[in-house]
Amino acid sequence: MANSNDSNNEVVIEIDYLYRIYKDGRIERLYDTIGLAYMPPSLDDPQTGVSSKDVIISPHVSARLYLPKNTTNINQKLPILVYYHGGGLVVGSAFFDAYQRYLNILTSESNAIAISVEYRLAPEHDVPTIYEDSWTALQWVASHASDKFTRVNEDPWLKNYGDFSRLSIMGDSAGGNIVYHMAMRAGREGGINENVAINGSILVCPYLLVPLENIEQSTCYKNWIIISPPSEAGLHSPMINPLAEKAPCLSGLGCSRMLLCFAEKDEYIPKEIGVQFVEGMKKSGWKGNLEFIEVEDVIFGHVKVGK
Repeated sequence: MANSNDSNNEVVIEIDYLYRIYKDGRIERLYDTIGLAYMPPSLDDPQTGVSSKDVIISPHVSARLYLPKNTTNINQKLPILVYYHGGGLVVGSAFFDAYQRYLNILTSESNAIAISVEYRLAPEHDVPTIYEDSWTALQWVASHASDKFTRVNEDPWLKNYGDFSRLSIMGDSAGGNIVYHMAMRAGREGGINENVAINGSILVCPYLLVPLENIEQSTCYKNWIIISPPSEAGLHSPMINPLAEKAPCLSGLGCSRMLLCFAEKDEYIPKEIGVQFVEGMKKSGWKGNLEFIEVEDVIFGHVKVGK
């Protein structure tokens, strides 16, 4: 007679380098295979001098904030960068060592305040929940632009140093997908709130899919079929394909500038997706400033940013 524990330990779904789903519903994320681990914040990074701390935004959303070195004058207002980590919407964390190192460098070199968002993950949570978490974080950041009243979870770094006329959003892989959807929502709603609009959007090898030869054989497509709502499982879904027939027109993007970055040899998100996206942007009549960058001789790998 088979042991019930053996049955429960049966792997029913596995996506290479990302996760396994067992018969009993357990989900094992394969962080050991990609060398990622939790790293605490630091008030004085030895290499960059950047300070970081963790904040609670809502019961389900948190973030790690980064402040550049030598920020002592409250009259010195700094650009704001909201960052969404990658990992195919299923793995990753704002609190991992790779992102800690990357955001330290990014904050130092841009001399901006950065907010790295920790959102819930699929498949435990559906994709719309991830977008809601991401929007909640964006609204929380923008709420600091108002002087009407003080909020319980208001952060002094944002309040004292943030220049809300220079707020941009950025993400890699899954984070790039989220950035696209945040910009579209901001367009629909006339900004993040009544005081703040998105200035720029930066999408680094975004987890987006369009019809390409053999795309159904890719890890990203297989993962999407598993985590997407049943009615959205496929390339017809605007969640994953911004050029789908029922996708909203790209002219509605709620940002004034967009930077698209793709890796020439990326095995996960082919550069051809970026080429088609750019063509769709041009045809839409969007009035913003669009720049497309292809980084030569690079394989991105959507969980390897900062390595």
